Amino acid sequence: MIQKYLGNSIAQLSVLIQSGNLDPIALVEESLDAILSHKDQAIFTRVLEQRARQEAAASSRRLREGRSRGLLDGIPVAWKDLFAIAGLPTTAGSIVLADAQPAQEDADVIKALSAAGMISLGRVNMSEFAFSGLGLNPHYGTPLNPLTCDAARIPGGSSSGSAVAVAAGLVPVSIGTDTGGSVRIPSAFNGLVGYKASRGRYSMQGVFPLATSLDSLGPLCRSVQDAIWVDAAMRGRFTANVQRAELAALSIVVPTNIVMDNAEDGVVDAFEAALARLSVAGVKVRRASFPSFERIFQLMAEYGALATAEAFALHHRRLAGPEAEAMDRRVVARTRLGEKITLVGYLETLKAREQLIKEAAELLGPNEFIAYPTVAHVAPLLAPLEADDELFVKINGRTLRNTLIGNFLDWCGVSLPCGTGESGMPVGFLLSALKNDDERLLGGASALEEIVAGST
Repeated sequence: MIQKYLGNSIAQLSVLIQSGNLDPIALVEESLDAILSHKDQAIFTRVLEQRARQEAAASSRRLREGRSRGLLDGIPVAWKDLFAIAGLPTTAGSIVLADAQPAQEDADVIKALSAAGMISLGRVNMSEFAFSGLGLNPHYGTPLNPLTCDAARIPGGSSSGSAVAVAAGLVPVSIGTDTGGSVRIPSAFNGLVGYKASRGRYSMQGVFPLATSLDSLGPLCRSVQDAIWVDAAMRGRFTANVQRAELAALSIVVPTNIVMDNAEDGVVDAFEAALARLSVAGVKVRRASFPSFERIFQLMAEYGALATAEAFALHHRRLAGPEAEAMDRRVVARTRLGEKITLVGYLETLKAREQLIKEAAELLGPNEFIAYPTVAHVAPLLAPLEADDELFVKINGRTLRNTLIGNFLDWCGVSLPCGTGESGMPVGFLLSALKNDDERLLGGASALEEIVAGST
């Protein structure tokens, strides 16, 4: 089949569908053909052919009859393997859950996007139990970064399949989760827009957890406009309440500590070039130290990480039984570190977290955003990470460093493509705002997007 429409954004596809120039049935058939024939069969863990065709037929009928559900009607979407889908077990990137009880109903956010007319194409791969920022999976294979020009490189995680599915043009959007960077990291590595919403912005009913004090959701897609539309639909709204910001009214603060440590030259150059373009366009940019950043990592060193403590609490019975032998050894090793975290240490971290959230907020001016590189390096080569567990641990920590700050401080954030670094691989520009300031963040990201990308 000749592919005519794959690789387009939601906005581009929506114009074609709503005008009658593209039938959702034709789009879904093209998508399914591309998924099933793609050279990388590690991207999807489950293709929902029957469901997708039924939903496409229903969308096509609505559109012919003048009953469109809105701009997202007929648009395909893929789901990270953490979202409950009626009739299927939720496997969370693991084989130990293959025989789990099938879900009785879809997750709430799947219901919400289905109500908006979106078509679920399938589930996509991920780091097992979402506990890695690199995206390797020994059970279903590791989806390969499609932008690689040399040897195979990682996709980023844990929403690895979500990023690769969009970057490869198989779907215009995939919904992921983000506990320490799992939407923003793979988006940065694959040249996409990745929006981590504020924790609690969407219903978590039917979403397999990792660490509930940190878990959040968001779309990986091709434009901020796409993220805005999907965000509204995930909250059950048919119109978005986001105003595109005026450049002259935007202010950014760039942290001078932690986030640029050991950054690759190409990442620094791409990020600084984006800042320079923003300054020329009239955006106010200042630099400041955030002492709370150091304190976050001091707390982790002293007491252990919140994500590790909560992941161990979730999986401790599994780790004590025969299932542990069937899990990714790297996930097992990292999760077992949570056994060493005491209740006192966990509670002390939660207490300190509230204070650090307050201190970080006090350093921001009115309506100011925070900006720094999403990851301090581009997507690493895959082979060395598969061969060396010690290197895996080191690079995983380095990869998660910048993004986990936002999860700990309860920020929302958008990773925007801002150029390329080593080997021509994408670099991400992370724009963040305080919790529940999502509309302003999306409005600001929409205004900055083209300038940050260097496309104006």
